[in-house]
Amino acid sequence: MNDDQTTIQDLKLQVRQFSQARAWEQFHHPKDLALALVCEVGEVLEHFRYQTNEQISEKLASSSEQTALAHELADCLWLLLRLADVTGVDLATSLQEKLVLADQKYPVEKAYGKPDKYTAYQNQNPT
Repeated sequence: MNDDQTTIQDLKLQVRQFSQARAWEQFHHPKDLALALVCEVGEVLEHFRYQTNEQISEKLASSSEQTALAHELADCLWLLLRLADVTGVDLATSLQEKLVLADQKYPVEKAYGKPDKYTAYQNQNPT
């Protein structure tokens, strides 16, 4: 299984079945899943805290560090998939909608190469 061959629905089904086999659905309320997701994102941040971009690149060159980060990202994905499943959110549709909205907020001609929040581009004439 890899990103090129797996659908979001496949992943949702896998984590749902894993949870059902352990009778964990009783704990998977939206609030609880969202809180767990925040905790896992914090664990991802631990891999980067107090380090420069160069230090992070060097660290991630190690296969064990890359694997540790991959597992933390997988924990985040797991919880995001469960939260979407439990709340009935179609992630692919939601992402597509969000990309359209982001395109409106961050037009290429105004945002290209700039890290600013979209409010910096409002009422601004293209250069």
